[in-house]
Amino acid sequence: MTEPLVGSGASRGLGTTARREGDTWILNGQKKWIGNSTFGDLTIIWARDVADNQVKGFIVENKTPGFKVEKIQHKMALRVVQNGLITLEDCKVPEENRLQNDSTFRDTARVLRMTRGFVAWEAVGCQMGAYENALLYAQQREQFGKPIASFQLVQDLLVKMVGNITACQCMVMRLSQLQDQGRLADEHASLAKAFCTVKMRETVGFARELLGANGILLDYNVGRFVADSEAIYSYEGTREMNTLIVGRAVSGFSAFI
Repeated sequence: MTEPLVGSGASRGLGTTARREGDTWILNGQKKWIGNSTFGDLTIIWARDVADNQVKGFIVENKTPGFKVEKIQHKMALRVVQNGLITLEDCKVPEENRLQNDSTFRDTARVLRMTRGFVAWEAVGCQMGAYENALLYAQQREQFGKPIASFQLVQDLLVKMVGNITACQCMVMRLSQLQDQGRLADEHASLAKAFCTVKMRETVGFARELLGANGILLDYNVGRFVADSEAIYSYEGTREMNTLIVGRAVSGFSAFI
């Protein structure tokens, strides 16, 4: 969904277009930050139908003429994921490859509801990884003749991390329960994504602080979690956008422009 010039404004400003000609759709535009698009066989492309100005989804085979993908280089975060810049030039997709039940951005939002929940879980895992490595370091690293885990200020950092992780674990568990019950709403997923990623940023910061200078070395893993947290914090809707979704639900007023 994300494009070089369109992120949060996808609901109204999607630049990639779809034009129908008989039983074929012609796609033109670009997509950016698309995970694993460099080696996948299929990519879901969201495009704006020029006929009714509504967002529709298309299953595009990556070998389709007019479909080109370039791997994004020099990432500092989530390096295991191959993000791609996709260019579509008169890319032809048959009508049968259109997602038949997705005809407006409201339908697309159902996908975002799920992915935001996934990101909230990712934020929990990122915190846990940073904490576990920081705890091990504190138990083994010695200063003044004893492990730094025995120092009051180090224990304070560890407890702050445990508190954040526990709160986020409870929230995402409740999120999954609502999903199982068929009661998961946009505001639930947005609240979890916003809250857990903010706490994640704080937790990995505590872990890096605990390790001191070693916190920026990849050898101790914590630096990797710090870098990854910056990506997790931003994608699938920024904190601000998710806050507006929750704010609309609790106040009854939309603050979207």
